[in-house]
Amino acid sequence: MRHHETIAHLLLLCTAVIWGLAFTAQRAGMAHMGPLTFNGVRFLLGAASLIPLAWVLGERRLPSVWTIRRGVVLGLFLFLGAWLQQWGLCWTTAGNAGFITGLYVLLVPVLGVPLGYRVGRRAWLGAVLATVGMFLLSVTEDFSVGRGDLLVLFSAFFWAAHVLAVGRFSAGISAATAVVLSIIQFATCGAISLLGALATETITTTGLHQGLLPILYGGFASVGVAYTLQVIAQRHARPAPAAIILSLEAVFAALGGWGLLGETMTPRGILGCSLMLAGTLLGQSRD
Repeated sequence: MRHHETIAHLLLLCTAVIWGLAFTAQRAGMAHMGPLTFNGVRFLLGAASLIPLAWVLGERRLPSVWTIRRGVVLGLFLFLGAWLQQWGLCWTTAGNAGFITGLYVLLVPVLGVPLGYRVGRRAWLGAVLATVGMFLLSVTEDFSVGRGDLLVLFSAFFWAAHVLAVGRFSAGISAATAVVLSIIQFATCGAISLLGALATETITTTGLHQGLLPILYGGFASVGVAYTLQVIAQRHARPAPAAIILSLEAVFAALGGWGLLGETMTPRGILGCSLMLAGTLLGQSRD
């Protein structure tokens, strides 16, 4: 049992690395296309990449109306979170976006209070630390907040709502049905994004070709591979350690932005990120 848990933790760490570096890919893709275009293509690719997994798991029938309805609802939450995050990356760094997005880990229990979730003292203390860290990272000396950081912060609320909805809709379903649910939500998010892109952005074959590598990473690696690893790993990992390991994606986002995009962070920003990470880890520990 210990052996399985160790492997699960390693797989979750790989997932965090992939998701963290995805912020770098998302920002790089913005140099060649609009945010809705990028999200539309990558989520449709992600949906397609999961079809073979559903087949291997034995799901050969058309999804039920129940699955379709819930998949569409999840897709709407996913679209709002991904769109605001990708839009925010037009004006902020991959590192900032990674740490701010990571606040969804703390927002999940807080937003879950009306649904009956119990929030312990450490979770509230973690939220305070993360809020102070967010202030240091994003609020300037003249008390203004960057547009990009603010958009990513709004996206964190939708990521948290998405996690809560996934928890409610996936209770008691089989692994195969869970994968089909994900295919539907990714396809919904991708379709809405592309419709928005057709209405508000200019889509060119040149831009898609130049941004092909970030799109492929965002679609197949970040959505397809990472999701599969998460599903496999969480069969043997306890929820609290799993959430802590996955929250490390913020660290890998900052490292990716620094190593691949040449992004830098001020001492004030580093302190803010440290407090946000500490708050996130504290919020996931038991009282």
